[in-house]
Amino acid sequence: MRGEIESALEYLCTVAPTSLRMSDKGIIALEQMIESIMSADKIFLYGVGRSGLVAKAFAIRLVQLGLDVFFIGESNTPMVEKDAVVIILSNTGQTMSVVQTANITRRIGAKVIGITSNAHSKLAIAASDVIVLADDIPDNEERRSLAPLGTIFEEASGLLLDAILTVLMKRLGETEQSMKKRHAIWV
Repeated sequence: MRGEIESALEYLCTVAPTSLRMSDKGIIALEQMIESIMSADKIFLYGVGRSGLVAKAFAIRLVQLGLDVFFIGESNTPMVEKDAVVIILSNTGQTMSVVQTANITRRIGAKVIGITSNAHSKLAIAASDVIVLADDIPDNEERRSLAPLGTIFEEASGLLLDAILTVLMKRLGETEQSMKKRHAIWV
């Protein structure tokens, strides 16, 4: 059993970080995302399944930075308005509710940032800006057995959003201590 777990961990620790390599265009999109988050009155996140869980984790950290953040679909989420920022995560970029959310919120006038592994997906087309991750992961037996379904995208997304968080912390003048004051249980 130890060998199986070590193999899986080694694969994930190798492949997920390499799926984060960005082109100059990708770095520019990340910088624009950071600027959009910093200038937005309201930030909305959305995703389905495990991508949604990654989006929710990022939403929590943004709240701890003191930003006005909501997850689309929750009962206390207000309407998305013009000039809001909407960040949508989807591995395939083809999930129906993801594409509908991107199209509707963009029509309202929100800036839609899509994070996906498919640069040619419906989400990528509907988004104002798109960040592509994990688009070059081989579809082979090793990947299917050690990182099934969207595992690599989900892990890479979490790492990317945590990296973005550290940039936002610095630019907003926040520290771990100031974020703790907004933590759910005041740790």
